Amino acid sequence: MKKVLLLLANGFETFEASVFIDIIGWNLVEGDCSTQLFTCGLNKEIKSSFNQELVVDFLIDEVNIDDFDALAIPGGFEVYGFYDDAYAEIFLELIRGFKSKNKIIASICVGALPLGKSGILKDKKGTTYNSIVRREALTDFGVHVLNQPIVLDDNVITSWNPATAIEVALLLLELLTSKNNADNIRKLMGF
Repeated sequence: MKKVLLLLANGFETFEASVFIDIIGWNLVEGDCSTQLFTCGLNKEIKSSFNQELVVDFLIDEVNIDDFDALAIPGGFEVYGFYDDAYAEIFLELIRGFKSKNKIIASICVGALPLGKSGILKDKKGTTYNSIVRREALTDFGVHVLNQPIVLDDNVITSWNPATAIEVALLLLELLTSKNNADNIRKLMGF
């Protein structure tokens, strides 16, 4: 069983988190049945953008990286405190841990910024939310920011905005399983 850890910061963007849950879940039931998703955060109860609450499976300090094959990080909104959690050292350390073991890391939108701050994207290609402020922030972390919707460099996926979310989750599934399997899930889900 391939296990994906969905790392949530307070203020996470609900849609961006949900695509990982759905794609990995659809594969568990309708695909090759080889993937499972678990959630984690700094606190047991995480509040999303727009104030929905989610109880996570694990606290960050309970996570054993060796138990997981991939890390997924949705973006979020600054006004809901996203960067307070996403830039916390324990959050960044978990990202570094996944990278040190060469695990797949997938992010959507500003989920790329904690990747940049952690240092795992230094001198690598990436992208983030297509605003000048967010792109400059990623550049300041030493990332070669590309003007394209999705970037894959050295097992790390970054992307522009919520419109890329489905494609990022499907790419993650492809890397975990196979292109044929991901294409099957795409077809079953109507994408």
